[in-house]
Amino acid sequence: MKKITSVSLIAAMLASISLAIAAHEKKDSQTAAAADSQHILVTPADVKWSDAPPSVPAGAQIAVLEGDPGKKGPFTVRFQAPDGYKVPPHTHPTAEKITVISGTMLLGQGAKFDETAMREMSTGSYSVMPAGMQHFVLMRGNTVIQISGDGPFAINYVNPADDPRKTAKQ
Repeated sequence: MKKITSVSLIAAMLASISLAIAAHEKKDSQTAAAADSQHILVTPADVKWSDAPPSVPAGAQIAVLEGDPGKKGPFTVRFQAPDGYKVPPHTHPTAEKITVISGTMLLGQGAKFDETAMREMSTGSYSVMPAGMQHFVLMRGNTVIQISGDGPFAINYVNPADDPRKTAKQ
């Protein structure tokens, strides 16, 4: 009887130790995840605008709010463009999420720029485009959009001749 009680007691202690180790490992992984994340607060006064990258037509500005669009991981940027600004048909290797902050953005789908087929996105509108979707953009009025997604983010033009990086080299 003493043997059964001792074996049961040892088994209960081992189970308790295993549970304690598992709880400690879970707490460590949660602590590590919390250390990797941080609170980000950006007010309008904090937004630092600079010229948009050469992968888009000249005349736009960009402000990075979170992350690095060129690296793996989540990012959020603001993109500001003047009235009449166009981005020819293009795709992205990752999904693109857009919210119109101010102004109006017209969005079309397909391999050919067709203004008659575009949908109007006024202030507050939201769109999610899956990776690889061919689309094109036209801004009405000075327009600010917020783009978020998972990097690395890139733009690939349907027609290589539309790529401003190639035009700039010539």
